Amino acid sequence: MRHTNRETEHQTLTRLIKALDAKHPITITYTKADGTETIRTIEIYDIVVSAAGDIVIKAMDRDTQESRSFRLDRLVSYTVHRTAYTVPRPAADEPKTRPARGLATVTVLYPVDLPIAARVQLLADALAA
Repeated sequence: MRHTNRETEHQTLTRLIKALDAKHPITITYTKADGTETIRTIEIYDIVVSAAGDIVIKAMDRDTQESRSFRLDRLVSYTVHRTAYTVPRPAADEPKTRPARGLATVTVLYPVDLPIAARVQLLADALAA
C-alpha cells in the first residue's frame, strides 16, 4: 500500500497511469467531499484535468459496476493489483456529453508510444495551461 502523503503527486500519477496502461485494478482509500473515507477497488479508464485544474480519475467501481470519478488530491492511499480488469467499460463510440452544470473536464490526449514520464509531463503541461 502506498500513502499519497509520502510521495509526490507526480509519482502517484505515474503509478496510476502505469496501472491504466497495464489494465490493473487499484484499491484506493479516498476522502469524500463530506470528509469521510471510503475504500474502493476501481478500474481506471481515463484521467482528465477539470476546468478547475484538478486531476480527475475516471474509473469503474468493482462493487457497484458503475462509473465513478475521483480527484487525485483526495486519494489517501492505494494498492495496485496484478490481476486483470473485469468490469465492462462505457462504450467508446458513445458521444461524450458535457454536463450542463458541475464538473467541466478537459481530456488530455497523449501518444501511447511515449514513455510514462513523457505522458505525465504532457498532463502536467495541460494542467498548467
